[in-house]
Amino acid sequence: MPKSGERKTQILQLIAQMLENPKGEKITTAALAARLEVSEAALYRHFASKAQMFEGLIEFIESSIFGLINKITADESSGLKQAHAILAMLARFSSQNPGMTRVLIGDALVNENERLQVRINALMDKIESSLKQCLRVAQTANELPESADVAAEANLMLCYMVGRWHQFAKSGFKKNPVDGLEKQLPLLLA
Repeated sequence: MPKSGERKTQILQLIAQMLENPKGEKITTAALAARLEVSEAALYRHFASKAQMFEGLIEFIESSIFGLINKITADESSGLKQAHAILAMLARFSSQNPGMTRVLIGDALVNENERLQVRINALMDKIESSLKQCLRVAQTANELPESADVAAEANLMLCYMVGRWHQFAKSGFKKNPVDGLEKQLPLLLA
């Protein structure tokens, strides 16, 4: 029998796997329990609620994305290259984690506790702030004109990426967010 931490991870991995179903069926504790061959009560020994399970997925997304953003900004001095690398990373993260993409766009959170969507909204705000900071670095280094509206540009970049995520999820994970990225990002960052 797996240890508590291992079982928690197993539950979260199974939710992510179930979210990869292109039909996008609702995740129920009954379906989760059946797949794990445990009772629903056994699930609640590890998580107080289904909302807590989704919070675990959101924590994974946050730590993964912001760990990578911090690495990008530490390793790259050019603000424009930082923004480019962050957008490319966000597309790759989605491509490699289709189930998590459904969490990022809020698809998987419909009819769940509203605090989950609030948390995803906060995550989006943090991504946008990171992009804004990259653009400020670019302005300071004269990569962007002083007159550039970094808030508007960062918002455009985030909207672009969210749109790519939506296309990916709504296409049944066929329209990969990485496809065409290298031709589109220079247009976005021009």
